[in-house]
Amino acid sequence: MKNPYEVLGVKENATKDEIKKAYREMAKKYHPDQYGRNPLQDLAEEKMRELNEAYDYLMKNTPDSSDFSSSGGSYGSNANSMYQSIRMDIQNGNLASAESKLNGVRVRDAEWNYLSGMLFHKKGWYDAAYNSLSMACRMDPSNMEYREALNRLNGGNVFYRDTYRNTRNEPDFCNICTTLWCMDCCCECGGGDLISCC
Repeated sequence: MKNPYEVLGVKENATKDEIKKAYREMAKKYHPDQYGRNPLQDLAEEKMRELNEAYDYLMKNTPDSSDFSSSGGSYGSNANSMYQSIRMDIQNGNLASAESKLNGVRVRDAEWNYLSGMLFHKKGWYDAAYNSLSMACRMDPSNMEYREALNRLNGGNVFYRDTYRNTRNEPDFCNICTTLWCMDCCCECGGGDLISCC
């Protein structure tokens, strides 16, 4: 999924009302019905799918104004303290607590995806970790912490695949030739001949 904020052309701290307004404007512009049998109709349909996906994602994961604390603090500051707590849980190996807290966070932003990826990585769920870290990087492409975590995971996966490939003990051509040559030498010493041409 592309960055939903970019798809709708809104800022990351946009309210639900701003998201709805942006969606309506984009939907008027790209609705496939207005293209008739024009070749652009297929492109418009694809754009509408992107818009619908981004809109659904943001509406599910954007806090209402009631999510702001009555003491004047913003939702963001509450989320930051929650994220710090989740980071500590992951670092300390308290994965059940981290997972429980992540499941309780309503806004699935870049930091949420990053922490989910780190949690999945600690659990050994590398595909889920890759998906979450990729989403974090797409949502916040300038964040080097997210990018480095994804690069480390990619590097680790290459190492894992190479290690797996090299430990399966599949014979290669050099090993086969060496084995045959050694067997032929041993047989000749014993009076036989494994390979008659040598």
